[in-house]
Amino acid sequence: MGIFDYHRLCREGKIEVVPTKPVKSVEDLSVSYTPGVGDVAEKIKENPDLVYDYTTKGNLVAVVTNGTAVLGLGNTGVYASKPVMEGKAVLFKIFADIDVFDIEINEKSPEKLVEIISAVSPTFGGINLEDIKAPDCFIVERALKERVDIPVMHDDQWGTATVILAGLFNALYIAGKNLQDVKIVINGAGSSALATAKLLRKAGAQNIFILDSKGLLSQKREDLSEYKREFAVDMPVYKLDRVIEDADVFIGLSVGNTLKENHLLKMSKNPVVFALANPIPEIYPDLAKKIREDGILATGRSDFKNQINNVLSFPYLFRGALDVRAKEINTEMLVSAAEKIAQIARKEVPDYLRDIYQEKFSFGKEYIIPKPFDRRLLLEVPVAVAETAVKTGTTRKEFDAEIYRENLRKRMERIEKIFPYCSL
Repeated sequence: MGIFDYHRLCREGKIEVVPTKPVKSVEDLSVSYTPGVGDVAEKIKENPDLVYDYTTKGNLVAVVTNGTAVLGLGNTGVYASKPVMEGKAVLFKIFADIDVFDIEINEKSPEKLVEIISAVSPTFGGINLEDIKAPDCFIVERALKERVDIPVMHDDQWGTATVILAGLFNALYIAGKNLQDVKIVINGAGSSALATAKLLRKAGAQNIFILDSKGLLSQKREDLSEYKREFAVDMPVYKLDRVIEDADVFIGLSVGNTLKENHLLKMSKNPVVFALANPIPEIYPDLAKKIREDGILATGRSDFKNQINNVLSFPYLFRGALDVRAKEINTEMLVSAAEKIAQIARKEVPDYLRDIYQEKFSFGKEYIIPKPFDRRLLLEVPVAVAETAVKTGTTRKEFDAEIYRENLRKRMERIEKIFPYCSL
């Protein structure tokens, strides 16, 4: 079965819309649509909050892009972005039982994008922005958060940042270091890098140094955008060769093969290296291990140990936010999610996971982050997100943790039963 056959055969694409109620009789039809549905419309008209009780809004997320930064392919346009957005819809469904409409918008102006997305926002319980180039993604996300009363998250920024933080919690634990004390070097200053820096700060990191293609984000530079200027430090415009000295952590969100042998040798004891460029990482793990046997390594690829994959975060961030009808996904919720993801990796690995991946693994240098098919993510991360949403006052619904856990168990059982895959 080839890649193109997978996407094309049986039914074109990867998603479909199916009814959740029976429509097998005249009576069913009259209740599902007219005249019966008119009574429901009148009730919602009197109390708009009831839209969550009688429609799919509370379990429906818009995955929105304009195709300007698709994967590592750049500005592909909206048609080429659609299979990627459909793939995102599949991940939402199979990992968190969240329904998705993928929306590809042929508009590059961030201001017009905001107008379009906010206009359709009443349909949804949340908005997942995807593959929108920087700095437009910052503008769109910030403006939407001010205009709509449902969670808005640019996953390329915050989903990635959350998993990086989770992995870093565990890597530093193994290395015997504290987030507050370590020197962190981030190579790359795009949307995911800047979001990661913000979230690391929120979690307690004090010493963060970011480099773009011209060098260190320094206060001496006059070419920095407002987004980069936030992280400018009072140092000369050093290159990576100088900034990496005595660094405890290297986070690569840039391009392949930029971390060299001499860079690794300059890092501190038990260095943490997250080489996340795809498909070619900043340094390959086998080479890094030869240079620094004491290192803890992660990449963005599934064929190496410790994949930093945002599928570990975004389905569960939205699951928790949707289920308490949160008005936003704030940084406190992101940190709580990262902490819970990290805790899951430290627990004993269930037998079903070893069966799925056909390998034995346990918490340590080569397993610092959960595997995507770990169902404990669904059972635990949304609870942490929901609890933090309640604590930070962004919810509109009563929350009982034990009842919620039972609801999540039922969702997990549902996920395992509902998919009538066609034969490929």
